[in-house]
Amino acid sequence: MSTKKVNYKKEDIKDLPNDKPVVYKILSKSDENVYTGSAKRGRVNERIEEHIGVIPGTKVVIEQFSSIDEAREKEANIISRSKPKYNKAGK
Repeated sequence: MSTKKVNYKKEDIKDLPNDKPVVYKILSKSDENVYTGSAKRGRVNERIEEHIGVIPGTKVVIEQFSSIDEAREKEANIISRSKPKYNKAGK
């Protein structure tokens, strides 16, 4: 599926595609994944904006999927594999 990387700023997040479900990663200065989440079609920008000021980061990377179920499965795999710092344990 399609991926895109932008600065972790409100004005840059608005440029992200919002037409498909996504998995997003918030990255640190050193490109470490500090948080992974998923968002439904139509909620991509809004969902990522909720983290600004709460979860520190410098970039956001999204990967689009054809269904929210696919996105949530990928999200769970990433979290279990990389254990991002700001994801809650047990998700």
